[in-house]
Amino acid sequence: MKGIALIFLILILFCSCTSASKSTRTKPLIVATTSILADGIQQLVGDQDLDLLTQADLVVYHGLYLEGKMTEIFEKLAKQQTLIDVSKGIPVDRLIRSGPESHSVDPHIWFDISLWSAALAYASQELQVWKPSWKPQLQTNTEAYLLQLEALDQQTKTKVQELVQRNQVLVTAHDAFAYFGKAYGLPVYSLQGLSTLSEPGLRDLTELISLIQTYQVKAIFAEQTISPKALQAVARGAAEKNQTVKLAGPLYTDSLDAPNTPAGTYLGMFETNLQLIYSQLLP
Repeated sequence: MKGIALIFLILILFCSCTSASKSTRTKPLIVATTSILADGIQQLVGDQDLDLLTQADLVVYHGLYLEGKMTEIFEKLAKQQTLIDVSKGIPVDRLIRSGPESHSVDPHIWFDISLWSAALAYASQELQVWKPSWKPQLQTNTEAYLLQLEALDQQTKTKVQELVQRNQVLVTAHDAFAYFGKAYGLPVYSLQGLSTLSEPGLRDLTELISLIQTYQVKAIFAEQTISPKALQAVARGAAEKNQTVKLAGPLYTDSLDAPNTPAGTYLGMFETNLQLIYSQLLP
């Protein structure tokens, strides 16, 4: 498995970096579209490298419109390259939708560890079809990683159940934790929906402040990719209602932290979020 190159890239199609062409490479190149997915695939297949999307031997992507307009590019790439859509490993009835349109599916499946495990198990199967000679090592790596995911899943259930028993709720900047709430039974509320492009209005702020009063919320959580200004306004509004609430975080949502940091892997990111939520909400 050491002869595999894995790339993490987001919209790097227009990158100007130089690299060996397919004809001159000595090892296959795998492209993943986010750092979270790249880490998962790395656990299955090996080390990382950087190259152009169009030069990849295999492209692995989330699906569920997480990549937005890149979906159209993937459809074109599929005519000349092998692609794996890991979301195909998720049962349709376990997806969360905000509407009937195909793009209305919540893509944040990695916050339900059982769903993420299913996605990576599917990716492993597809990788074995793509490279049959890798099958023994892929099966070994997949089994070992799924056991780590299962252990984290059990740890999450234990900690979140304690919060639920104490009537705690999770309040975040945008609606990225719906799968987390559904999987582990913790009520989740957010200031913004799945899209972070529009600013929350006065009604949104007022409703969230009222909810904080109702549940006596101890902490609300910023996210690493979103400005905390709106949540700061919520905290100030709650204070004016004699309800002190701490602005905690940031939580990691759509990407990992830098390599070799506590949240630089999926397991580390998830556990970092879990510990922060647990420590800040535990009465």
